[in-house]
Amino acid sequence: MQDERLSLVEQFAAGERSRAEICRGFGVSRKTGYKWFEQYLLEGVGGLADRSRRPHHQPQAVDEETIGAILDARSRRPSWGERKLHAWLERERPERGWPCPSTIGAVLKRYGLTHPAKRRRRATPSSELTSPEAANQVWAIDFKGWFRTEDGVRCDPLTISDTHTRYLLRCQAMDRTGGKFVRPLMEATFREYGIPSRIRSDNGSPFASTGVGGLSRLSVWWLRLGIVPERIEPGHPEQNGRHERMHRTLKQETAQPPARTARAQQSAFDRFQTMYNQERPHEALQMATPASCYEPSSRRFPERLPQMEYPADFARRRVQPHGDVHWRAGDFFLGEALAGETVGIEEVEDGWRIWFGPLPLARLDARQVNDPKAKRNKYGRGRWRAQLLDSSGRPAGSRSRPTTSNGSGNHNSPSHGINP
Repeated sequence: MQDERLSLVEQFAAGERSRAEICRGFGVSRKTGYKWFEQYLLEGVGGLADRSRRPHHQPQAVDEETIGAILDARSRRPSWGERKLHAWLERERPERGWPCPSTIGAVLKRYGLTHPAKRRRRATPSSELTSPEAANQVWAIDFKGWFRTEDGVRCDPLTISDTHTRYLLRCQAMDRTGGKFVRPLMEATFREYGIPSRIRSDNGSPFASTGVGGLSRLSVWWLRLGIVPERIEPGHPEQNGRHERMHRTLKQETAQPPARTARAQQSAFDRFQTMYNQERPHEALQMATPASCYEPSSRRFPERLPQMEYPADFARRRVQPHGDVHWRAGDFFLGEALAGETVGIEEVEDGWRIWFGPLPLARLDARQVNDPKAKRNKYGRGRWRAQLLDSSGRPAGSRSRPTTSNGSGNHNSPSHGINP
């Protein structure tokens, strides 16, 4: 390139052709040709080299003190990106002007502190899931994947969050995951923050079961408190994506690597909960913190568990210890999760619909109940098959009492543990 410019200058100096013709021959404008010639006259051959376009003065350049403050903030919050750092610096030190997020990102990149994120495919959530518009409309609950602390103790973190404000209500290391261990922690959460309208979970124990209505003993308790369980589709954790995203941050901040002991790990969870709620800006909240957006529920935890209420024209039946319900000289099976609970039975066309609070559970066909040829035991009682219903009242399959072999040839005894 410099040789071509020198050739053009030499032809300019020779004067054998017009300078306009020479510029056309080199494919440049006359303005460029004259500029090169003037630079050659002033600086010689060196004046024909490419020159930096960098401005001589940068009034918006980031000074060393600001760079140091940015790097210090990043060292304290290594998982935060430029937008969260910018919001946090603006909030914590508003007396000075901070560069925009993109400039902070450039500083981080210059010092090798950026890690390009992998693109994540997103699935469309189920249309039956509630989109919350206020705090306490939907809480999310889940066990983050278990891991072991350095001393070998297994840690199962149980987390509860408000999906609208992202407020982390609980982050508790558990050594057991059964419903009877989760319930006391949930009760403490309800007493502190009130009762939500819905709780969203996956389909695993102790939040759900394979029994009627997907109910577990824990979700039956929720319904008694006036909380509607919401379950995501099996194999689709992205339908609880806000909670799962929090889990990713939780893992980065507290479990890479794990703490030395279970007690130290819980201390790390407690520090994370404070930071996540009160310090960490959230992009979905326009860089506000969850604590600045969340307010406890006005629905307080009752001292006595309320009974289910049904319309006056509903019949009421108590579920027996083995999950049976007595009805019309017979029995049908609902599941041991409902043992001791009262269900409502609504008369509908050609049969009856069974409810537990607001949740439709099953349907009984009047033809089998009234069939004189129906098989009955020696006491004259029949065994009815209930058609299961999903949460919208659509048929979901039939339900009969499960049987197991007890080794003595009796295959009609109730199966324990089928419906936790």
